[in-house]
Amino acid sequence: MAEVSLRNISKSFGNQVALQNVDMTVPDGSFVVLLGPTGAGKTTTLRMVSGLDKPDSGQILINGQDVANQSPAQRNMAMVFQQYSLYPHLSVRHNLEFPLKSPMLRTPADEITRKVAEVAEVLQISHKLDNKATELSGGEMQRVSIGRALVRNPQIYLMDEPLSSLDAKLRSDLRIELKRIQASLGATMLYVTHDQIEAMTMATHVGVLDSGRVVQFAPPREIYENPVSIYAASRLGSPKINILPADLFPTAPQGASQIGLRPEHIRIGQGQETRVVRVEHLGDQTRLHLKLGNADLITLTDAHTTLAKGDTLSIAPLAPLYFDANGDRI
Repeated sequence: MAEVSLRNISKSFGNQVALQNVDMTVPDGSFVVLLGPTGAGKTTTLRMVSGLDKPDSGQILINGQDVANQSPAQRNMAMVFQQYSLYPHLSVRHNLEFPLKSPMLRTPADEITRKVAEVAEVLQISHKLDNKATELSGGEMQRVSIGRALVRNPQIYLMDEPLSSLDAKLRSDLRIELKRIQASLGATMLYVTHDQIEAMTMATHVGVLDSGRVVQFAPPREIYENPVSIYAASRLGSPKINILPADLFPTAPQGASQIGLRPEHIRIGQGQETRVVRVEHLGDQTRLHLKLGNADLITLTDAHTTLAKGDTLSIAPLAPLYFDANGDRI
């Protein structure tokens, strides 16, 4: 496997700046998730690493070696795109075998058969091996696309929102499987998504991107508990962090413009009086939608609460995060 370092990478497409001085290291054997909304620079970063696009400035190092002059094939990476990249006239089996039959790999026939069978079982497509790619559902096609990457033994796996087209159940199952496969192989993965659940459950490190800049790079738990800005704090957590005027509570430090409260970091039973505007019963917990002055916020309470719309209760901050007028952490 490999360590990948990006050093001051910048890229523009015409007048559109895609990446700005990106500095980031993907450690050997890590599962790094690039997280951010559409247009943040996630896929562009992936294409820089793969060699599909070249940076305007900066260096990309793989195991300490500058790969500026290497083609995508020479970089020995396996990439899974958001859209299916299959040969429609071939069967599932032949699609999975195709990368292993590359003259560069020279994989023995018995090894090809073994790897295809293993990957097909993991991805729950063993019963589809003799079907043509055109006979598959969208979710099955994406599983085959993921399988084409998994059968190889590349330096790094690059994945661009590979689970976005799958149904919720399969998406949840494959999150677990991809993480298990990555851990068992000791594989290096660079994974693009806008789904914070994927980032929290799969990543060893998360790179939060905003308008082509990496605003924070750290383990997901660290970003969740110790974000550098409102933007970073808002990338992780469901329900999202509550961002409120700091003067709603009497404990704000000097210079604080806004206070961030995770839904679970609100103490009920003392402090400021709020009104319940909606109650969501989710089985294992209940979400309370509250109104504090002119501000809306969400907190969590017992699954069997008797609180109802129109009730009042007092709340106080627990483990608050404070931000200045620019949204930066104090």
